[in-house]
Amino acid sequence: MLFLGLNKPAVWSKPLRMMSRRLVSTTKTSTTEQQQVLIAQRKNRPVSPHLTIYQPQLTWYLSSLHRVTGVVLGLGFFVATISFGVSTAFGLGLNSNNLAKWYHEKVPTWMDWTAKATGAYFLTFHFANGIRHLIWDAGKALTLKGVYSTGYAVLAFMAIAGTAMLTW
Repeated sequence: MLFLGLNKPAVWSKPLRMMSRRLVSTTKTSTTEQQQVLIAQRKNRPVSPHLTIYQPQLTWYLSSLHRVTGVVLGLGFFVATISFGVSTAFGLGLNSNNLAKWYHEKVPTWMDWTAKATGAYFLTFHFANGIRHLIWDAGKALTLKGVYSTGYAVLAFMAIAGTAMLTW
């Protein structure tokens, strides 16, 4: 037996037994059976694990609200623009005078204030949060404290400027 300065012998005194066991077997299945197995496996998967392990934060809400306000303001702009364009092209008579007359005659006061408040607060929030993103693009206020302080500043601006627009 050779030790070669090692604590254990360099060559084993007994040869190791090599055992081969077949632990996995395959069976032939049809396509429909495979599909059923796949559907059963998918039922055990979580839908969105990231939503269950993270706590909501101010940044989540502001990011989501920025997207929602952008979509709502954009859709409003495009619907108005396309409506006036189509009306002009086909001579349907939609103009600002007719629209204002219809609005004042048909829209109830509560709906008028709701529409104005939605427009005012959405516009001021989206504007202020856009400025916030430009500040970030300049490489400023990227710390956790900076992100939160600019977030609260956006909310404060929205409250003040939105109320000013609404009551003006």
